[in-house]
Amino acid sequence: MSFKSIVRELREMKDGIGNISRRGVEGRHWRNRTRSHIAPDVAPFDQIEQGQWANLPPELLLDIIRRVEESETTWPARTVVVFCASVCKSWRGVTKEIVRTPEECGKLTFPISLKQPGPRESPIHCFIKRDRDNSVYRLYFGLTPSEDESDKLLLAARRIRRATSTDFVISLVADDFSRASNTYLGKLRSNFLGTKFTIYDSKPPTDASIQEHCRHSRRFRAKQVSPTVPACNYSIATISYELNVLRTRGPRRMHCAMHSIPFSSIQEGGTAPTPTSFPQPFGEKPSPPSVSDAKELAKDVSSAGISSSTASMPLGESLVLKNKAPRWHEQLQCWCLNFKGRVTVASVKNFQLVASVDPSHNVPAEEQEKVILQFGKIGKDIFTMDYRYPLSAFQAFAICLSSFDTKPACE
Repeated sequence: MSFKSIVRELREMKDGIGNISRRGVEGRHWRNRTRSHIAPDVAPFDQIEQGQWANLPPELLLDIIRRVEESETTWPARTVVVFCASVCKSWRGVTKEIVRTPEECGKLTFPISLKQPGPRESPIHCFIKRDRDNSVYRLYFGLTPSEDESDKLLLAARRIRRATSTDFVISLVADDFSRASNTYLGKLRSNFLGTKFTIYDSKPPTDASIQEHCRHSRRFRAKQVSPTVPACNYSIATISYELNVLRTRGPRRMHCAMHSIPFSSIQEGGTAPTPTSFPQPFGEKPSPPSVSDAKELAKDVSSAGISSSTASMPLGESLVLKNKAPRWHEQLQCWCLNFKGRVTVASVKNFQLVASVDPSHNVPAEEQEKVILQFGKIGKDIFTMDYRYPLSAFQAFAICLSSFDTKPACE
C-alpha cells in the first residue's frame, strides 16, 4: 500500500468515526470543545471499537506516523497528524512521542504547545481579531486573516470590567469562558488605573525549582469548591506601564517581569520551563472527589483566604522584558519601529519587547536586540502577534491583551 493510500484511508476513517460520534450527546459536547483546531490531549474515540488499525505492528505504525509528521509543516495539512492522534490510544502514544515541541520544530500541534516556549530562531506568526460588541479577542495561527474564514483558532479571551479592575479570561475555545471549564487556561488582571497587570496561570509551575506566587481564586467559597479545576491561580508574570500623565515622554513604556522564566534562558545553554502535559487531559471527565477530600480542600481555601502567596524567584534571576526604543522620524514627525512589514497602521498599542539585560550578564549584543514579542495593528480590529523563545503563545497573548485596556495615565 502506498503512502498516499494510507493517508487517504486515515481521512476516510476519521470522517467515519466523526459521523458515529455525532449521534450522541457526548459527540456534540466534544465537537464544541475542539473548535480551537488543536489536537485534544485525549482521544474522544477510545470508546469506539478500534479495529485493525490498532493492531498494526509497532515498527510499521512508528514509520507511518513519522512520515506523516515530517511531510506536514503548516495548517491545514497539519490536520493529518491530528487524525493519527485521534485513531486510538496506541496511535495517540506514538504520535506524542514523535511530535516535538515548538522550540524544536516551530509547529503547534497539541494544546500543551500553547504553554510551551516558541522557536529560538524564527518567530511564530499569529494575529488577533477584536470583537468590540462582545469584548472577545481571538488569537489565530497564520500570517494574515484568510478570506474563506478557515483561520485556525488558538486561544480566545473575554474582557470583564469590574469596579476596581479589569479581567481578561483566557480559554481554548471562543464560546466558553467559565473558570470551572477544563478549557480555562488563565487570566489577566489589571489594577484600577490600568498601569499594572498580573498574568495568572490555572496550572502550577512545572519546574519544582521555580516557585511562583499563588493566589486562591475568588470563584471558590468555603462550602462550594469545584472538583474540576485547581483551587489556585499562579502568578507567572507582572506587566507595568510607566506613568505619562502629561504625555511628554513619548510612546508607552512597559516592563514585563516573567516570574516563571529564568534570565538564564536567553543565555547560551539556558532553558525555559517546558510543560509536557496538562494535569488533567482535555475532554476527560474528572472523577468526583470523596467527601473527606472535598471538606479538606474547602478547609484549605477557607483558612488561606482570598490572597496568599508562596516564595518567588529571587530578584534578578527572572527574565524581564522591556520596550525596544523607537526612533524619531523627522520627515513623518512620529516615533517609528521596524516591524519588517508585519505592522501597517500607526497605533499607540504597537510595541516590540526585548530582554532587559544588565552589562554584568555578559549577553551578546545581537541577543539583546532580538525581538522576543512584537504586536501591532494592521486593520480596524485586526492585530499581528509574533513571538519566539522563551515566551509561549499563552504568555505572549496575555501580554498583548494588556495593550487593549484603557490607560489614561500612560498616554
